[in-house]
Amino acid sequence: MTQSAGQRRGFAILSLASGALGVVIAIVSAGKQFPVGLIALVLLLVAAGLAVDGLFNIGNRRLAELVIAVILAVVAIVIVVLRSWWLLIGTLVVIALFAIAIAAASRAFRVSVPLPVVAPPSAPVLIYNRRSGDGKADRLHLADEAERRGYRTIELVKGDDLRALAEGAIANGADALAMAGGDGSQAVVADVAATHDLPYACIPSGTRNHFALDLGVDRDDAVGALDSFVEGGERRVDLGVVNGQVFVNNVSLGVYGEAVQRESYRNAKAKTLLDVASQVLGPNADQPSVSWHDPNGTEHESVAAIMVSNNQYRLGHIIGSGTRPSIEDGLLGVAVIADPTSRPGSTRLQHLWSEWVAPTFEIDSDTDLNAGIDGEAATLTAPVRFEIRHQVLRARIARQHPGASPSADVPDGALDSVRALFRIALGQPVHVATHQAA
Repeated sequence: MTQSAGQRRGFAILSLASGALGVVIAIVSAGKQFPVGLIALVLLLVAAGLAVDGLFNIGNRRLAELVIAVILAVVAIVIVVLRSWWLLIGTLVVIALFAIAIAAASRAFRVSVPLPVVAPPSAPVLIYNRRSGDGKADRLHLADEAERRGYRTIELVKGDDLRALAEGAIANGADALAMAGGDGSQAVVADVAATHDLPYACIPSGTRNHFALDLGVDRDDAVGALDSFVEGGERRVDLGVVNGQVFVNNVSLGVYGEAVQRESYRNAKAKTLLDVASQVLGPNADQPSVSWHDPNGTEHESVAAIMVSNNQYRLGHIIGSGTRPSIEDGLLGVAVIADPTSRPGSTRLQHLWSEWVAPTFEIDSDTDLNAGIDGEAATLTAPVRFEIRHQVLRARIARQHPGASPSADVPDGALDSVRALFRIALGQPVHVATHQAA
């Protein structure tokens, strides 16, 4: 849902007030309880380091590090409690205030972008998957709602070829395609729509629908998204391509690519990822050899995970993390997590985490590579080539939806964010260098 300028100002004021109060309470508490607070903080940091290292090991070492991490964390909490219950209460209050400040800031930075007015299609078609999102399409009566809006509907059932359904709909006169389902299905229909230069609408009836989020479609209003072909705006966005296959979000290799292949992943994601991480990382790991080049042209072979995305994700930030400020820049986002141990002959990355943008990217290997493409298990034949198709998709978005990513107007730095919140609170314009906000 869109929000008014008054609502943005209210959230900005709430964020600034909560953050300021949290800082004051934290300073007063730390001054009264020094050096207990510092000791507890150091113990928690050591515990966090042991926990992270433990995740990348196996056997007794992994168990020992995780157990010690838990013990140190408990000791830190006990020290605080024994010293003063008021210190514990103050800490909890500060955490709560900062959480409110962050949540309010994320709402204050959300923008609605007016999109160019376009004529509605005369023969739109909705393809919907009843099984996606635990039956969300049926619960919301999406087929009936679509037909009331002039759509022809086609149900995707098990065993159907989705691409063939979309192509068949066009052959039968469809002049616009909408897909109600998860991101994997969205990619197929978006590819067909882009190939024929037809309008496309993303109807968020899947489990997560990350593409809808970054398009600016309200994921909590799947029925309202059907208005994209009734009274909607249009924006042209990019599509990613890996070995000829279109993806709308990202392709992941390494730990995630291996984990998503397993049956246990759907019902126990965290446990499966941890199990796979302990098996595929380290000097004795059984992992396919891969090679790739960083932006400086240096070749690397040792890697824990590689994610290549359709435009760059905002990662490592508190506000807007995990979203893409823009999906129309015409550049792939490449993010790499280094293997914590170097293999013989490999060039070690200088940083645990590296990310950059590029128009193309390639990964070579001596074998096929397991991958997750928009969250779906896949196997890719090496060399794995990535490219981007710039603004080929004519995405339609309902006028009551934002039309921009939640991070489209979020500054990069903490200080810039505070300054922007002050401007919003004062009713002044905020100028953030993003394509969508512009």
